[in-house]
Amino acid sequence: MMDRRMLRDVDSPRVLFLCTGNSCRSQMAEGWLRQLAGDRISALSAGTDPVGLNPRAIQVMSEVGIDIANHTSDAFSEFDDNPPDLVIAVCDRAAKACREASGSSRTLCWIFPDPAHCEGTDEEILAEFRVVRDDIRARIESWLAEGAVPLAISS
Repeated sequence: MMDRRMLRDVDSPRVLFLCTGNSCRSQMAEGWLRQLAGDRISALSAGTDPVGLNPRAIQVMSEVGIDIANHTSDAFSEFDDNPPDLVIAVCDRAAKACREASGSSRTLCWIFPDPAHCEGTDEEILAEFRVVRDDIRARIESWLAEGAVPLAISS
């Protein structure tokens, strides 16, 4: 199996979604970008303090036909030697890490609430995961429709 951190298609820029645990938001964003952009963009994700993939993230993505079950929870530092073209932070702590990290990657900041911290019944928690999942999809669709600035990807 090829290490996805090293993948680089000459024609497709690498975009890394960054959050704290690389368990929910960044994983869902990676899955959505793979689905929505196809081979125009190589999607990746990482965390500042990775904790493993959240089963609820897998479940809600599966509900929309996207399989993230084989994703790995990677540390942001694993990309130091081969930085992505763009880092999109999906939480405040990750945004701070982006600002502090050295490297040539451009950065964007799209803040989404962390559904892993929701409390309530299983159905209430899953409902929050679905809201975040759908918000991430809408943001990525909008970004792609606008040309994926600063990457300038054509539709």
